[in-house]
Amino acid sequence: MLFTSLPFVLFVAILVLTYYAFVPHNERWGLLLIASLGFYFFADPRYLIFIFVTALTAFIIADITEDYNAKRKAYLKANKADMDADVKKKYKATTTRVTRLLLALSLIINLGILAYTKYINFFIENINAVRGGEPLSFVNVIIPMGISFYTFQTVSYSIDVARGTCKAQKNFWKFLLFVSFFPQLVQGPISRYEDLSKTLYDPKPFDFRNVSYGFIRILFGYFKKLVIADRLVIGLKTLTESPDEYKGAFVFVVMMFYAAQLYCDFTGGIDITIGIAQMLGITVKENFDLPYFSKNIKEYWNRWHITMGTWFTDYIFFPLSVSSRMLKLSKWSRNHLGNAIGKRVTVYISCFCVWLATGIWHGAAWHFVVWGLMNFVVIMASQELEPLYERFHGRFGLKTKGWYGAFEILRTFLLMSSLKLFDCYRDVGVTFRMFGSMFTTFNAGKLFGGELMNLGLSGGDYLVAGLAIVIVFLISLVKFLKGTDVREWLYDRYPLFVLSCVCLLLAVAVFGAYGAGFDASQFIYNQF
Repeated sequence: MLFTSLPFVLFVAILVLTYYAFVPHNERWGLLLIASLGFYFFADPRYLIFIFVTALTAFIIADITEDYNAKRKAYLKANKADMDADVKKKYKATTTRVTRLLLALSLIINLGILAYTKYINFFIENINAVRGGEPLSFVNVIIPMGISFYTFQTVSYSIDVARGTCKAQKNFWKFLLFVSFFPQLVQGPISRYEDLSKTLYDPKPFDFRNVSYGFIRILFGYFKKLVIADRLVIGLKTLTESPDEYKGAFVFVVMMFYAAQLYCDFTGGIDITIGIAQMLGITVKENFDLPYFSKNIKEYWNRWHITMGTWFTDYIFFPLSVSSRMLKLSKWSRNHLGNAIGKRVTVYISCFCVWLATGIWHGAAWHFVVWGLMNFVVIMASQELEPLYERFHGRFGLKTKGWYGAFEILRTFLLMSSLKLFDCYRDVGVTFRMFGSMFTTFNAGKLFGGELMNLGLSGGDYLVAGLAIVIVFLISLVKFLKGTDVREWLYDRYPLFVLSCVCLLLAVAVFGAYGAGFDASQFIYNQF
């Protein structure tokens, strides 16, 4: 079931009604599990095998790990007086090794499933490109929906249990619900067990205000997805499928279209996810915080796909940067390369690994890898130039000027939109060629000569999309400047809240991309 399909809307409506009207409070998690597995079954029954194996292995190994760690602590406490420092150190080292082996087993199984299903053919393709003779045959393998998201959730759970920062769930079916909770299966957020479990198994009782907030957020998500994203995708396909015909100024149009389309598609889906959860009394982490108002790329990544960024930071960057081998490398670098360079080596290596993994996570293709590494280059360059920026800002007092803040936001937006071209053209060479054409092919006049009307979009489409984008921008601007949640402001003026819901519903029904040539496309992040 697509999020944008009528069956899905009916599915959610029936679930919410049944959830509150007919199911006792302490049994509602069971209904959610049935609904989640049913949602996955209707996508493809074979997907259930993958998600079940992932959940079962993580559950069993985490349970064994927690029991082992508890026995280790109890043994140390009971024999504290009889163990000297060397014996205690040796015992801790041995038992820690066992814990790490258990964790490694869990990660190998679950990340192995992800790697095989998502990357095996990419690996074969690259092997064939460099070896001679008979090429290797590609593997006919299915890629389960949302496998990157639920695998990362189980990995974080396994690591947290091994670290002792999270208690293992003793009920497998409850744990399976955490892994398979259907609103976030399509495109996240990537929830942590400690966060989601607080309300997933013991959700809040029916609250009219909470349900209303969730309902209008769902409508706003559909508004962004169907009125803006699915409308602009037609023009984007025309522009990117014929890059030699549409270069120069048209590449800038691609940047603007894709910036709006990706944002409305991704945040629209997240709005639907969080809105559904909120209607059910469940709290799901926010995944966006006005990213297009960021003043630098680091701030942008703290605001865009937040749960992914924090996942890579917590489970790759920090463990890698403070590992024993990295600390030895840091010491060696300081001694042989000087303190200035030496202290940067481990940070650069850790950051490089994070962005390489980020690119690979997004997809099995070189343009995703290059996109990730380009983010790494820009972030490192910005970090190295930061002292120069500070002196420049101090010299001219730019930080106190409002117009300069707007310039920083526009600069960051254009920079990130440029990097997104790798996703638009999906070919590294073509992307660099198209980006360069913006500065070598001067054809801006064509934009105003009727060419924009040949992209599959009519004047009415541009008008509808433009007005919708203005609405989304103004709502975001109010939150950025005033810190005001428009939903709260509207709810305190309830007739306006009802009117807004009606207007959003009508806008989706009337102006949604349902006409000839349009399709309620899958969400972009569904592929991950």
